Amino acid sequence: MSSNNKLFTQFPPVSTQEWEETIIKDLKGADYEKKLVWKTNEHVNVQPYYRAEDIMNIAHLNDDGTFPYAKNNGANWKVRQDFLVKDDSDLKSLKSLIVQSIEKGGVESLGVNFTKCQNVDLEFVRTLCKLSKTTVEVNFICNSDNVISIFDVVMAYLKGEKKKKSNCHIEYDPFNDFISNGLSYMEGIDALRCMINESSDYPDMKVGVVNASYFGNCGATLVEELAFGIGEFADILDFLTETGDSIDVIVKKLKLQLSVGSNYFFEIAKIRTARFIWGQIVNEYKPKDKDSCGVYIHAVTSSWNKSMYDPYVNMLRTTTEAMASVLGGVDSLTVLPFNFVTSENDEFALRIAKNQQLLLKEESAMGKITDPAAGSYYIETITDQLIDRVWSYFLQIVEKGGFIASFKANYIQDIILESSQKRDDAVAMRKESFVGVNQYPNITESIDFDEVSKCCCDVEEPMAGECECSSPKFRTLVPYRGPESFERLRLKTELYTKQTGKRPSVFLFTYGNLAMRIARAGFASNFFGCAGFEIINNNGFSSTEVGVEAAKQSKADIVVICSSDEEYATIAPEIYNGLKDDTIVVVAGNPKECIDALKQAGLKHFIHVKTNILESLTEFQSLIIKE
Repeated sequence: MSSNNKLFTQFPPVSTQEWEETIIKDLKGADYEKKLVWKTNEHVNVQPYYRAEDIMNIAHLNDDGTFPYAKNNGANWKVRQDFLVKDDSDLKSLKSLIVQSIEKGGVESLGVNFTKCQNVDLEFVRTLCKLSKTTVEVNFICNSDNVISIFDVVMAYLKGEKKKKSNCHIEYDPFNDFISNGLSYMEGIDALRCMINESSDYPDMKVGVVNASYFGNCGATLVEELAFGIGEFADILDFLTETGDSIDVIVKKLKLQLSVGSNYFFEIAKIRTARFIWGQIVNEYKPKDKDSCGVYIHAVTSSWNKSMYDPYVNMLRTTTEAMASVLGGVDSLTVLPFNFVTSENDEFALRIAKNQQLLLKEESAMGKITDPAAGSYYIETITDQLIDRVWSYFLQIVEKGGFIASFKANYIQDIILESSQKRDDAVAMRKESFVGVNQYPNITESIDFDEVSKCCCDVEEPMAGECECSSPKFRTLVPYRGPESFERLRLKTELYTKQTGKRPSVFLFTYGNLAMRIARAGFASNFFGCAGFEIINNNGFSSTEVGVEAAKQSKADIVVICSSDEEYATIAPEIYNGLKDDTIVVVAGNPKECIDALKQAGLKHFIHVKTNILESLTEFQSLIIKE
């Protein structure tokens, strides 16, 4: 090959039609849509491949990074760590932890959360302000009860320093208390307007946040999260501009907060979509400066998909989410500590969370690459589709009178409730997996009940989820976690074991066909392990009589017959008759040819891949643990 010829000029182009013909031929009559097209929760049909022609007419593509800003012009995001302030009793240790985190290096931004704090120690706020003298920015996360008092302290500090540049920021969502508790939203708008005006001498100081992540952590899809966040943003702009405040001033005082989940490529596309639509919304208000259409995006790894059990798996989840955040082009990022569900302000977990970002930034050099996702046929196409879907939701909100009107009408809550229910059903059926919770549980793991009492989980009562009624006639939204239903199930087993000294046990009655008994024993072990039951495995029995005797001696609460469909017709009734008076007998599998006969023989429990594992385990648990 001549040195003047490029490698790919040696290969003739292949048209889409030729690709499709080859694929259809290889499918040998199988349904193209069912086999190769992935249908997501966002109602996006992901094709098996994408080509240059797919992005030829996409509106958001813009090579120079100017308006409408889908492109990410920056690369070096701020590594942020968040700390929770609960009460005055832990301020000394919390201050020490924060200072230590800064001194060890790598932290460029702090988020100090006062939303759970009943009484704010204003001297502690002043101490935090002093930390902003370094290159580290300090973000005060506030609620309606404390935002003005904290803001006043921050402003007094800044004026005393006589500097026009601020490294202190207020994170306050004026609609959060309305969404979560049904309280007045106008008080939030008034507080935000006051802070914007009084901080006018500090143009780089953010004083408000559109917290779209709240919707994502209530179970909304990523399209709904962004759409409802944008709807909230538009209402905020309407309230503030109607009194004459400048759009250019307002938007530079706000940031957008997104949750980032495990749908890797879609989360990258969501962040790009957010930049585009935010810019389009601002542009409708006719800003004098086109740069006002830009958005500061802070990302927080999702809390919805994090588990209490097998918490180290959370590190894997947050690493993927952090990568999606960075490749999507966020301005700052908080990685939740792997054990945040049961532990607050844990030094080791915070260090790991920080180092996850530093590995991406320093060792993987992701902080040195501008917009690495640009031009990807797949990501750009998804971005275009997400823009359409988010915009469609937004227009429906506008038609209903805006975000507040839509929320009062329960329109937003109904959509999130429907989506969260679908996701919960997928978890219950293990179509959505949480490793360590509803798949591959660590059966030897147990939870410290003192830790459980500190987190949001309650063994006896249903955990907060979906929507709950509030004093107004509309429903409020409560964040929850997808694994909670399985965790509650397992916690009940833990509590029973602690109270009785006996863990519910499952005896695996392995018999016959070697391959099938091993496979079904593994399935059953995984199945019942999700409820925290003890598993008694066996190498196989030479006869049903020997197996029945061993099962009786084990005194197991449940016996699972593990064999082949062909053998079940003969052995299952024999085993059932030998054990029915002593234990619960279960068949691992769905033997269609003989299942009716087995049911007539008295067997009524069958577990298989189409079983709703959550419902099934709840039933088995209720048979063992009497209320």
